Amino acid sequence: MFPKISVVIPCYNANRYIAATIQSALAQEWPDLEILVVDDGSSDGSAALVNDNFPSVRLIRQVNQGVAAARNNGIGQAKGEWIAFLDADDIWLPGKLHAQWAKLQQSPGARMTYTAWQVWASTEPEPASEYLAKLTADAGNTARWAGASGWVYPHLLLDCVVWTSTVLVHKSVFLEAGVFDPTLRIGEDYDLWLRASRITPILRVPRPLALYRMHPASITQSVPEKNFRALVVGRAIRQWGYASPDGSVADQRVVSNALAKSWSDYAGAHLDAGNLPAARQAGVEALRKDWRHTSGLKVWVKAALKSLASPSKW
Repeated sequence: MFPKISVVIPCYNANRYIAATIQSALAQEWPDLEILVVDDGSSDGSAALVNDNFPSVRLIRQVNQGVAAARNNGIGQAKGEWIAFLDADDIWLPGKLHAQWAKLQQSPGARMTYTAWQVWASTEPEPASEYLAKLTADAGNTARWAGASGWVYPHLLLDCVVWTSTVLVHKSVFLEAGVFDPTLRIGEDYDLWLRASRITPILRVPRPLALYRMHPASITQSVPEKNFRALVVGRAIRQWGYASPDGSVADQRVVSNALAKSWSDYAGAHLDAGNLPAARQAGVEALRKDWRHTSGLKVWVKAALKSLASPSKW
């Protein structure tokens, strides 16, 4: 028996891509599928496009509040026992939901699954057939597409190994772990998957069953206002430490090095943007996390030298 799955698609000014995204969800041929598009105050006609062309899709409109609030709105109004997420510019490949459901049947206690994915640098609404054929041919290379699966908390302390547009999760997880934190502009998904990893195994399907679109408007291309990675991981460590519920433990030194790298990357982004005080402070934070992390020292030195050359930026 196949359960009802609700697909939550947050949408903000995605007029160029939203139709292809919805079509990729409809193409899953899941017997009981609900698709909810939560329009987060778009001004480009995205909501009208969905309303006029996809009568089977539930369109929910809200004033602009951000992607976390949009996803939470969709979760609250979803009728399905299981929730899947799909961003408005990403694409699912055929068979994704069936592959995930099969994976869950192998581990009855698990309440969350995700799949491997392919980064897709394109501004075209849909991928070319030749591109998909090549990806499909490579999908059987399970070694390439393998990744963290099971009690993944220690892996998540190192990196956000779960991508939101591939997630299928039982609705009960939100009752126990909570929903997306709307105060986080970036990393709201990382934060939630860390919480979810404390209460359920998170199973990976080692096949590329979604396309993660990269384009100039991607939020990840902008200079971050905060080091959200360090924020969410630090919060998790303060609450739960380094041990997973299954007894496995993350290497504290490796985690510290990963956090140091996040600070040096953050420092580098602000150095390139000319924000020298933020770059200097971030370089210091990198060294505090791991004094062996030479990249943090290098970026601090570069920021300090530039600040000396421009005293007004000190």
